[in-house]
Amino acid sequence: MRELADDVFVLQGMPGYVVNCYLVGDVLVDAATRLDAPLVLRQLRGRRLSAHALTHAHPDHNGSSAAVCRARGVPYWVGAADAPAARDGTIVRTSFPGLPLGALWDRTLSGPAHPVDRELRDGDEVAGFTVLDTPGHTHGHIALWRERDRVLIAGDILLGFGPRRHVEASHVDRARNEESLRRIAGLRPELVCFGHGPPLRDAAPRLDALAAA
Repeated sequence: MRELADDVFVLQGMPGYVVNCYLVGDVLVDAATRLDAPLVLRQLRGRRLSAHALTHAHPDHNGSSAAVCRARGVPYWVGAADAPAARDGTIVRTSFPGLPLGALWDRTLSGPAHPVDRELRDGDEVAGFTVLDTPGHTHGHIALWRERDRVLIAGDILLGFGPRRHVEASHVDRARNEESLRRIAGLRPELVCFGHGPPLRDAAPRLDALAAA
């Protein structure tokens, strides 16, 4: 693991920050893909873990969630509007009902169904961070914000490669995602931790430019 800010660590994952998950205090945020479960669990060995939270229930974020929760005996926390899909593992076909073979995609890519113990809502607290309701990429996408040092865990509101906007076809509601982008830009974060891409420091000017584009 690499420490990015006080009590915020990024786990070692795919090369080049392709898929990120974070240990924030004693809460794991996101859990990469199904194939990453052994790697995630190995890095958590010897560390206290009280819960596992998702920014959203896409397969590259909840793929190892059930494995982590079962192996470590911790509760599963998911944004309220993504909780039904996280419970039954149907995020692809519920978000994109017109996608061919959506059920097959869910069975092979999404994390296995697992009970959600807490539905996260705007203003909730997670390991010293405030939950922000940031829908658009998924209906229940959340971000995590820590005011004292202006650290933001942004999930997939946008990509961290550049950074640039996310692949628009992956959003369930592009207009709402733009609203979410403007919301996080308005916070003027110092450090942004993305679902995909390296962390961005002195982030406010670049987020301002993206939100204004």
